[in-house]
Amino acid sequence: MKKILLTVVLGGAVAAWAQQPAQGQPDAQSQAGQPAQGGASQAPVIKDPAEYNAYVAAVGQKDNTAKISGLEAFLTQYPNSVMKVQALELLMGTYQQSNNIAKTTETAQKLVTADPCNERALALLAYLDRIQAQSGAANAQGLLVDGKKYGQAGLDCLPKVTDPELLKNKSQMEVIFDSAIGVADLQDKDYTDAAPALKKAVDSNPTDFSVVYPLALAYLSQNPPDYQNGIWYAARASAVAPAAATQQIEKYARSQYVKFHAGDDGWADVLAAAKANGPQVPIKPAPTPAEQAHNMLQGADPTKMDFATWEFILTNGSSDDQASVWSAIKGKAVQMVGTVISTEPDTFMIAGSSDDIDAKKADITLKFEDKVPTRLVPKDGADNFQFQGEPASYTSSPFMMVLEKGQLLKAAAPAKKAPVHHKPAASQ
Repeated sequence: MKKILLTVVLGGAVAAWAQQPAQGQPDAQSQAGQPAQGGASQAPVIKDPAEYNAYVAAVGQKDNTAKISGLEAFLTQYPNSVMKVQALELLMGTYQQSNNIAKTTETAQKLVTADPCNERALALLAYLDRIQAQSGAANAQGLLVDGKKYGQAGLDCLPKVTDPELLKNKSQMEVIFDSAIGVADLQDKDYTDAAPALKKAVDSNPTDFSVVYPLALAYLSQNPPDYQNGIWYAARASAVAPAAATQQIEKYARSQYVKFHAGDDGWADVLAAAKANGPQVPIKPAPTPAEQAHNMLQGADPTKMDFATWEFILTNGSSDDQASVWSAIKGKAVQMVGTVISTEPDTFMIAGSSDDIDAKKADITLKFEDKVPTRLVPKDGADNFQFQGEPASYTSSPFMMVLEKGQLLKAAAPAKKAPVHHKPAASQ
């Protein structure tokens, strides 16, 4: 779920963008004879009659194919024309209308070479590079690098814009540039820079899955993860995703919620708010180890808890909760099963919780009043070892419980391995 190249989402976007420009999508078309950026007080004038006639003939064509042919011929014959930028803009827009992505891109690149701050071309290039990369293009990494380059150039040039038409679309262009930068940064694992760029894009277009989901990933991939924002935007992504991706993304969002909250209680409310595009819902973090320990004690009889639960509470609980458990079990004979770590004639070191069994680490010191006969001493590593003792003392870190008046109990049948108990997972 952490891939940014989501072909399931954007497969048809490039094919449709010219006919019906969507929010956040640039439109290259400009009027013939208008300055590229509106910086001059009046349009440039062609003084050579032949050049003028060639230009007017090209831009006056109604058929796109004829217009493209005329503009290409004009630019070839007059490569240094004062109308070069305007001609390239018209050519770029005509290729865009013809849904010729390759030639639109090629012309936009020529336009940026001729006019480095041409916002129309920069916006188109930033947009097309990002969309094609997210659609699964073979050269996706290179496209994202170029898209970020054009996006940054576009942002840098925006303060220089004076063209009234461009100024009306300034916020739209900012979304295009921020989206290209944010998605490229995410792919480069630069999550700190990706998140703010994508957040600007999402704030302007909260239903655009192609930036909402990357924003969620940018937050959740940080170290440490920004769960509050990441989970919310992952839920939002599931709400605006195409039908084919909804279930998978909702599953991912829920898994992150459970990871942070240590349970799925409350998840339905968060998801409902996200689907309704309501205000962001704060997510309660998982209970602290002390809170978990306290919750374990509510309505529970400490004498009926397993050893791993005792260990968790006596390690993480408040002094009052530790006292409640310890006063209930201290000095009372308890029977347990564990794995032998090491032995001495009158003392066995035993692992009682499955976590410590796996780690081959003792958490119980079993003391006998007399030496254990050699024939009854188990081998180191013997599991399913049954014993009895009376809790006499403990230390919390590292955890060790001392049991006195140790007794050996009948060994369990080989085919009936006694269950082990995992320590409850403490929240980070």
